[in-house]
Amino acid sequence: MPSTVAIDLSAIPADQRDAVAALLRERDALKEINRRLEHLVAELNHAVHGKRSEKLSEDERQLAFEDLETAIAEVEESQDTQLSAEGKTRRPARRNRGNLPKDLPRIERVIEPDNLHCPCGCGVMYKIGDDRTERLDIVPAQLRVIVTVRPKYGCRACTDGVTQMPAPAHLIEGGLPTEGTIAHVLVAKYADHLPLHRQNQILARSGVDIHRSTLADWVGTAAFHLAPVVDRLAEHLKVSTKLFMDETTAPVLDPGRGKTKTGYLWALVRDDRAWGGDDPPGVVFFYAPDRRGENAEKILRGFDGVLQLDGYQGYNCLTRSSRKGGDPIRVAHCWAHARRKLKEVFDRDGSEIAAEGLRRIAEFYRVEADIRGTAPGQRHSARQARTAPLVGAFGEWLQEQRRRVSAKSRLGEKLAYIHRHWDGLQTFLHDGRVEIDSNSVENLIRPIALNRKNALFAGHDEGGRSWGRIASLIETAKINNVEPFAYLKATLEAIATGHPKSRIDELMPWNFTPSS
Repeated sequence: MPSTVAIDLSAIPADQRDAVAALLRERDALKEINRRLEHLVAELNHAVHGKRSEKLSEDERQLAFEDLETAIAEVEESQDTQLSAEGKTRRPARRNRGNLPKDLPRIERVIEPDNLHCPCGCGVMYKIGDDRTERLDIVPAQLRVIVTVRPKYGCRACTDGVTQMPAPAHLIEGGLPTEGTIAHVLVAKYADHLPLHRQNQILARSGVDIHRSTLADWVGTAAFHLAPVVDRLAEHLKVSTKLFMDETTAPVLDPGRGKTKTGYLWALVRDDRAWGGDDPPGVVFFYAPDRRGENAEKILRGFDGVLQLDGYQGYNCLTRSSRKGGDPIRVAHCWAHARRKLKEVFDRDGSEIAAEGLRRIAEFYRVEADIRGTAPGQRHSARQARTAPLVGAFGEWLQEQRRRVSAKSRLGEKLAYIHRHWDGLQTFLHDGRVEIDSNSVENLIRPIALNRKNALFAGHDEGGRSWGRIASLIETAKINNVEPFAYLKATLEAIATGHPKSRIDELMPWNFTPSS
């Protein structure tokens, strides 16, 4: 901001000095506001574009954005208040009214004039229209008690004529919670990442003291009754001809040693939306106490098809003729992981070879952007015509660089990684249903990482299994645009009232509608 000339108040007539001094104070205040705003915008740009932002996780970046944007809004409001005090025009208000769902309840508050008589004395005025504005209002979660009353009716003439309706079935017979309460606890824990002890604190603020162990009992009971639904969901996924798989850590308390051990949640995912497949998307998380490849072999028993995954060597047993539970699986490896290897070297060393590799891979992704959403046949034809020559040239370039670079260097190790998985990296060229990478499964694993960060660990291996079951249903509901709470509430109610096993497919998240 350009500097301003200092004003000598002594040169101002005495009767005008106070007014001029007030204007100068306002000017200085606005200058300070603008300086702060410029500083915050610079920090926001740095968070978005600076090199440091590449070292932040997605969650850390979002937190930085939230706090910076909050600070900017505070400064802008201060600036607007100053402008209003001077009688100047404020910034236009930020509105987002077009996103208010039409099915939200509307509470109309009509503000009538105090007097409807015409000022000129003509008589009572009549309505010629109105102005309507909508604002979003939130009522915090309201606790209530459902009182079930079952009247008894008896006959005055005999002792046998007593009539009373039977008590309705509940998931926890004789227990405190409704199925809606249990669903709320599940969603809060596994979708909103609120551990049970924090939920206990939130309930206590409303005057309801429910111990964490009681909440845990509810979660365990629900996990038990939902297990057949999750098992059936897994069966649906394994009849597919193409799936994604990945694993992530799930720290679990090891009571014998008084600390945590590393368990794993293995994610099995079907997502054919990129090529318009008919099967609905779904994910099942299987808990295992370790990362051994035999866990993947056990999970995939009965599946024969293409499996998209990263380069973890534990999956190698799936491609062998000795594979248990099915034929050798055809593997599609992930170009995002290959790109990540080169990016690590480029960020650290600025390697020109790594930069060239990244540029070549970017050309593959440009083709994918053009064909996203098209039918498998079209994707296959485009890849054969446009991408296959690029991949072939990349393979020749890769071998040339491996001859030039020491195999023991960081770059040599990354190039060797791509070479080891070369066959799997070409699978997407020959099948239009296969993706270029396994980002679909990585996106679904992110909520697991958030829950792990907030809850720190599961209390037991069985807790890890419950975690996997409930997360499977919640995440499958979400990717099918189904509201998780409504789905879990209706499903628990159906199970409590004896939903037949022969109709368990009706309980799949993709079959849920609010009226069901």
